[in-house]
Amino acid sequence: MNQAIQIQHYGGPEVMQLVDLPVGEPGPGEIRIRHHAVGLNYIDVYQRTGLYASPLPLNLGMEGAGIVEAVGEGVTHLRVGDRAAYASNPPGSYCQARVMPAKCVCKLPDAISFETGAAMMLKGLTAQYLLKKTLPAEGLVAGDFVLFHAAAGGVGLIACQWARALGLQLIATAGSDAKCQLAIEHGATHAINYRTEDFVARVKAITGGAGVKVVYDSVGKDTFEGSLNVLRPFGLLASFGNASGPVPSFAPGILGAKGSLYLTRGTLFTHIATREATQAMADDLFSAVQSGAVKIRIDQRYPLADVARAHLELEARNTTGCSVLLP
Repeated sequence: MNQAIQIQHYGGPEVMQLVDLPVGEPGPGEIRIRHHAVGLNYIDVYQRTGLYASPLPLNLGMEGAGIVEAVGEGVTHLRVGDRAAYASNPPGSYCQARVMPAKCVCKLPDAISFETGAAMMLKGLTAQYLLKKTLPAEGLVAGDFVLFHAAAGGVGLIACQWARALGLQLIATAGSDAKCQLAIEHGATHAINYRTEDFVARVKAITGGAGVKVVYDSVGKDTFEGSLNVLRPFGLLASFGNASGPVPSFAPGILGAKGSLYLTRGTLFTHIATREATQAMADDLFSAVQSGAVKIRIDQRYPLADVARAHLELEARNTTGCSVLLP
């Protein structure tokens, strides 16, 4: 049998149950992987609460790393015994072992540990598609200012480092002075404590009143209006999360009045919809990590059975960097 975390209904951390589930054999296009580490992400909270609805009962988790135990028909990029890591639908990584689609599973370079692999795939691939693919109409070049909310989290600290490597001036926001300092240490040019400072006024001051070309925003409701207000004309607001709640409805004319702005709501799973796209993005991430340009900071480790505490701390914004569950 195989221990896994499952929910029977939506709710708080208490709805997550440790259950024994059979694993089975992989079918065509599938593999079976035994996890050494599992990633923790805010999307897991959205799925647990029902903000992102899925059929119930639901096995949680989108990210993991381990050893390939079995390979189904038609899978050619993985073999039994390979070290592997993934960020992938459907959910179900909060477990010791699982059968899953092979499409988004990538061989993990020997130089990258299982914990690092589990911690970095969803967050690192998200940073990759944001900084490399989610670009303003006028593009990004070295020296440009960008604003990144929640920059002391897992995605944020990766983005700070990657932006520095690209020559961008990343302005970070975070909820404490300590988190702001963490963002600076990881490559942010400026950091703003949004609990004690007006981030709109600070961004305008930093940019000499011009504003930024792009805002990367995973916070949602609490930062949406301010994010629009710091964009320069033709700027892009890239929303990719709702940590403070979903953005309320608004009239599209606001975008015109504020400077012919662009708004997009991206999701990683559109970008990794094909095997080829997944591998290309993963290769870029692996290269950035192996070169030392991006270091994956793991600040929290929890036993799988302690997943409720992990979710409580994540939702309270008491975590920094990445978190992993250890099956």
